[in-house]
Amino acid sequence: MNAGLAAVLVTQFFSALADNAILFAAIALLKSQAAPAWQFPLLQEFFVAAFILLAPFVGPVADALPKGRVLLIGTVLKLIGALAMLAGFDPFISYGVIGAGAAVYSPAKYGILGQLCDESRLVKANGWLESSTIAAILLGAVAGGALADAHNTALTAGLAGVYALSLLGTLLVPRLPAVNPQPLRPGPMLARFVPSLVTLFRAADTRLSLLGTALFWGAAAVLRFLLIAWLPFALHIEGTETVGYLNGATAIGIVIGAVIAGQLVKVHSAHKVLPAGVAMGVAVAGCALLGSLWTAAAAMVVIGALGGFYVVPLNALLQERGGERVGAGAAVAVQNLFENSGMLLLVGGYLLLEKSRMAPTTSLMVVGGALTLAMLGLMLGRKTERA
Repeated sequence: MNAGLAAVLVTQFFSALADNAILFAAIALLKSQAAPAWQFPLLQEFFVAAFILLAPFVGPVADALPKGRVLLIGTVLKLIGALAMLAGFDPFISYGVIGAGAAVYSPAKYGILGQLCDESRLVKANGWLESSTIAAILLGAVAGGALADAHNTALTAGLAGVYALSLLGTLLVPRLPAVNPQPLRPGPMLARFVPSLVTLFRAADTRLSLLGTALFWGAAAVLRFLLIAWLPFALHIEGTETVGYLNGATAIGIVIGAVIAGQLVKVHSAHKVLPAGVAMGVAVAGCALLGSLWTAAAAMVVIGALGGFYVVPLNALLQERGGERVGAGAAVAVQNLFENSGMLLLVGGYLLLEKSRMAPTTSLMVVGGALTLAMLGLMLGRKTERA
């Protein structure tokens, strides 16, 4: 652990904390406006739409500028979105602006790891980054869930302050040289993005990482909203507080899984984590059978641990192999396109289930079953390619 990496972890902690708590603030704002429940997942669609629209541009920006400066730009956008929500602007637009900030921020936070660490420590550094992020998700989910319904204005103001702390943290990130200084013109950036996407998707290892992480984050986004619907239906628990606690339990599991992966899995053997993805899908489907809060919390820890063990090596695989082929910033930007397209599609599918009034327990089984089949498809496809 060097000082530069520590600065990145600190600023990422504050940024991720606010990112996760502010979703609860946005949901509470919609509740105060008597919005129907199916609009809650629509918030996520605005967030990920910003990632998809900006995907061709944020990678070149991350490579053309010092990554500490890019982290600062992304954090400023997040702060603007939080202040807009606090001022009473439309929650969908405000949350979309936060998504734009996250889109700018993401390639830099992952790409800078390759500049701060050598290959032998990259998976471990990813484990630290994911652990820092998930610790922030834990605190953000618990704080957001506990405070959103009763103290939403104070919560939103506090989260704007947390973004400001993250902004200060970016000033401590070392001013490393730009990886690929180049003019930042939209036309050429779009023209370079498409070949990068094609290059990464054609290579078996980076294609595995792109599809695997897209499935993980899409399922994670759906599970968050499923919990909001499932708790009142199955356990008769209203409000966002318990949802926050269960998201926190998932976060604890992801930290455990990420740490184990950082110790046991190397970049060249990242494909060996695919059975954990299959098990994660089975565990999600199994949640439909649960009947108590304690068993639900235990299940969230297990699902999180499987997810953390699964996703950290796949992230490291893309950073190393993708960085070699198209540059770290471009590789993460392509990954963001896949991950957020996955979230857009899976959350959109869940939104349709919600509008059809399908029972939440049935939705859990459908989502878990679909995730299991998709993970099996990835695993079998990888075996076929290696045969």
